[in-house]
Amino acid sequence: MTAALRRPGAGPAGPPAPAVALHGVTKVHDNGVRALDDVTLEVPRGSFLAVMGPSGSGKSTLLHCAAGLDSPTAGDVLLDGTEIGRLDETRRTELRRDRIGFVFQAYNLVPALTVADNITLPLRLAGRPLERDWVRSLVERVGLTGRLEHRPSELSGGQQQRAAIARALVARPAVVFADEPTGALDLRSAGEVLGLLRDLVDELGQTVVMVTHDPVAAARAHRAVVMADGRVVETHEVPVAAELAARLAELGR
Repeated sequence: MTAALRRPGAGPAGPPAPAVALHGVTKVHDNGVRALDDVTLEVPRGSFLAVMGPSGSGKSTLLHCAAGLDSPTAGDVLLDGTEIGRLDETRRTELRRDRIGFVFQAYNLVPALTVADNITLPLRLAGRPLERDWVRSLVERVGLTGRLEHRPSELSGGQQQRAAIARALVARPAVVFADEPTGALDLRSAGEVLGLLRDLVDELGQTVVMVTHDPVAAARAHRAVVMADGRVVETHEVPVAAELAARLAELGR
């Protein structure tokens, strides 16, 4: 039986807060570039959001601010109900470690460690006990049961990304942020990874925020937002790849 994710449920006062909420977030870099301009966005728990936009639109900056990797110049960012801007750097690091999972284009697995040790590394770094049933269910779900003693170099790109996804989930995060997770994969592997991310949301209730330039990838999400010039310019409640591609082409002209 698959173990369930820890889902902060609705209390007696009402439904739970969004997994991620940005309220009036602006980010101005030291060089004066306004990367985000008064962005307000909420990501409900148990949903899959894709963030798209042409180069320089602010999508990566949005992810960095939402995940506590960067601080906004103005506005509030709440993650799992906690306002990130009110935390000192130590508390912010702890929040990222305990409540956020990251999946990157480059996998970022430790070459010297086995797949098993890569997956469980966040727990060891946090000094948390190993939940063997949960880890076993994750390994089964990502299809790496027979690969646990291999090193990353012995895996295909798709398998390495699956290991990275399991590592992102092992601490039962409130949100998984995925930054171009299929950018280094072939079409078949990319489709498998996207299917896995969607299944994690639909079947386990995980929240996923994915930045991508690929309309086909974005169409696997529940909802997609399109950014331009640091703002969210439109929202697609039922993303369609062809419509997203046409919109991006229009913005790129």
